[in-house]
Amino acid sequence: MRKRRWLLLVLGVLVVAAVIAFLNREAIIAQLFKPTKSYVQQGASDPDLVQAVVNHLETPWSISLMPEGSLLVTERTGQVRRVGQNGQTYRIEGVRETSEGGLLGIALHPQFEDNNQLYIYFTTEKNGDLLNQIDQYTLADDDMTFERTVLTNIPAASNHNGGAIAFGPDDKLYVTTGDAAQEDLAQDMNSLAGKILRMNDDGSTPSDNPYGNLTWSYGHRNPQGIAWDDTDRLWSVEHGPSGTASGRDELNLIERGANYGWPIITGTETHQDMKSPVAQSGDDETWAPAGLAYHKGALYFAGLRGQSLYKATITGDTVSLKSYLRNDHGRLRAVTASDNYLYISTSNLDGRGTPSGEDDRILRVGYGALRD
Repeated sequence: MRKRRWLLLVLGVLVVAAVIAFLNREAIIAQLFKPTKSYVQQGASDPDLVQAVVNHLETPWSISLMPEGSLLVTERTGQVRRVGQNGQTYRIEGVRETSEGGLLGIALHPQFEDNNQLYIYFTTEKNGDLLNQIDQYTLADDDMTFERTVLTNIPAASNHNGGAIAFGPDDKLYVTTGDAAQEDLAQDMNSLAGKILRMNDDGSTPSDNPYGNLTWSYGHRNPQGIAWDDTDRLWSVEHGPSGTASGRDELNLIERGANYGWPIITGTETHQDMKSPVAQSGDDETWAPAGLAYHKGALYFAGLRGQSLYKATITGDTVSLKSYLRNDHGRLRAVTASDNYLYISTSNLDGRGTPSGEDDRILRVGYGALRD
């Protein structure tokens, strides 16, 4: 009798263990088969697909593609997440999140594989005042270490902080700044606001900048995306006016030293010695453009209010525009291009969207899904 009770007890334990294992089978399987390489590189390779590679992010703002295929994603709240590898999270100290500020752009140094350096643009607060700054970090052995502040005292506000940073073909660091909700600063050559800045990797002014300071172009309202085409021309997208005059968002071809007119001209308006956009959204549509990337003859930029991915096919100095994914995934912000995919972030948790249970996400979009 005692032996039978013992056998029944053992059988009961085995049954309970089997039930627990069944209920947790997905977690167990995931642990057993946890990839040692970035899962961003894995999965279906169908170029017609749009797939989520990660869910439940906190207002992702910028995506940088790492050499081995993982992604570095900034979250406006102050974290950098590594999608792939071991899924590390790095906290950036001093970030002050606002409705359009916080942890924004990220860029790898052109010699990242040798020096492990990267640059981060973020909003912070000092002595009760908001400002934007750029810091340099080293990312090595899964640790992110602060090295130095490259540039500080960029005017900031709750809105209009710009925030895109990228190294150009000339190995200079380019930075977009907003007008910090003070529109006259865009025309003020003594201010860093409302500009596209160009600097050496230590923050110093290159000798061939047009005005002897960091300004490369000016008269910008709130540019949030920059990219270079295959002839090394610089392009930018920026937000047009708000309120009753909303619309007139811009795609600009950026020239050295040029004035892009804000707040004096918008949309199709012209003025002596000012540049009008190559394309603009008009008075009846708002793109609210954010991230910008280039791939094989076309620029791709994300629309926040437009809730679309826009493709601008380049022919000389003109472009033809088409939209994709309209209203499929809500507000879209970051765009980064690889040879086979675009990586795009949703921005439905930014206080202006309608989030789903999976937001915010990074989507991997095959170019085949964007056929004309």
